[in-house]
Amino acid sequence: MKSEKLVDRKIWIVDFGSQYTQLITRKSRELGYSSEIITLKECEELFKKNEKPDALVLSGGPQSVFEDTFDYSFIFDNEELPILGICYGMQILGKYFGGNVEKGTIGEYGHASIEFSENHQFEGCPNSINVWMSHSDHITKVPNDFEVAIKSGNGLIAGVAHKSRKILGLQFHPEVEHSDHGKDILNHFFKNIAELEADWSASEMLKEATDMVREIGDKKVLCAFSGGVDSLVAAMLSHHVLGDNLYCFFVDHGLLRPQDLGHIKLLQKNLPLNIEIIDVKELFLSKLKGLSDPEEKRKMIGNTFIEVFEQKVHEFEDQKGIKFDYLLQGTLYPDVIESISPHEKDGKSVTIKSHHNVGGLPERMKLKLLEPLRHLFKDEVRRLGGELGLNHDWVYRHPFPGPGLGIRILGEIFPESIRKVQESDQILFEELHRSGLYEATWQALTVLLPIKTVGVKGDSRAYEEVICLRMVNSSDGMTATWSDMPREFLTKVSSRITNEVKGVTRVVYDITSKPPGTIEWE
Repeated sequence: MKSEKLVDRKIWIVDFGSQYTQLITRKSRELGYSSEIITLKECEELFKKNEKPDALVLSGGPQSVFEDTFDYSFIFDNEELPILGICYGMQILGKYFGGNVEKGTIGEYGHASIEFSENHQFEGCPNSINVWMSHSDHITKVPNDFEVAIKSGNGLIAGVAHKSRKILGLQFHPEVEHSDHGKDILNHFFKNIAELEADWSASEMLKEATDMVREIGDKKVLCAFSGGVDSLVAAMLSHHVLGDNLYCFFVDHGLLRPQDLGHIKLLQKNLPLNIEIIDVKELFLSKLKGLSDPEEKRKMIGNTFIEVFEQKVHEFEDQKGIKFDYLLQGTLYPDVIESISPHEKDGKSVTIKSHHNVGGLPERMKLKLLEPLRHLFKDEVRRLGGELGLNHDWVYRHPFPGPGLGIRILGEIFPESIRKVQESDQILFEELHRSGLYEATWQALTVLLPIKTVGVKGDSRAYEEVICLRMVNSSDGMTATWSDMPREFLTKVSSRITNEVKGVTRVVYDITSKPPGTIEWE
């Protein structure tokens, strides 16, 4: 199925392992061009079938072209194919076409000033800008039939262009926020060099996701429903196709915030979805007893989710004669990327953390996965929600992880720990709304730290725990920056938590961006 989807994409992005590869996909989609990440092996197999994109992007990567013995002729022999090489991709171009590539002494990134040549003015870009440069292997002499398109401030070649073919190489990363006018540079390639026409929009995304649901036919579908934007959008677009064949189950695992159950009841009342709340608090807490390692907790929560759904499947079969064929999940592209390599056995991606809703189901369940949002980013899903006519507040609700407060309580989980995070999170939630700041941050949360600190409450010494506030801005969860919230707001939240949440003496604010940190603490 993946190959069929790739054939429909205008842009294929060959992944060489860069930490920024997914951002190329995001930026191209933001510019209105459909794109998908693909491995070199998949690319070669599709080219052999004479299936090709309208443009090909060769991503950056951590390796050196001096260690690369792969034969790229199947790509470069296509004289009409527009090709963009970024960093490692540019060095592949230089090496293949006979230029001089010099081995870098350091493999890192940093800001650099670049200047466009007179013959290569990029639409929307001033003559000189700052970009995020790759200080690795680099071209020191352009190949025949190429010319220097961009130079860096220190005179190094920052970009090359073929004189007659639609080939552009960049030594820097236009896809990252650190590069000024990065989207303009990408758009110049897609629009003016590759001569592509925009084909990616909210309506197109909705059609593609809906078609994926329609392909399963008249089947019974169980939905892992959380009430967040991902599962809500997945459920609503699926309901338009499946109707009463869709059954939504919300698992109350005891690791929810006070706002979450109320939100589900609101959706029950206002939507045509058949939503059933499953109270399994005691089961989850018993399974988590004694566990303190983050990965062990995540996996146990994920396994217990499966156990609950498996029990529900048997219950419907035995008691109601209803047999489920599929499990619907609101899995997004970042979930897939962070959990497993999305590029199969020859991919370069590294597992960051396990996601409870990624990785398949036990064979004994005999359920197939239905994930219509699997190749979309969070902001794209929000656009789908708008296309479906969903309430703005529902679509722009802050993300909440499937493992819930289980990954916001560092160490072993106890009922008292859950209470402290629930109460502190509710205070943060209330003050964000009261101050009109809820949409000023993409995600806000509180974390209970496994340390105690001395404080004073009343006239007595207190030796109690610490709550950390975490607020970040992001568009998709792949990268994030900490939210610079008003001092008065932070003071109010801190004062309320230390005064109203029993057992908490101190409040701190996390100012770590992603990377190097992750959004959640575990």
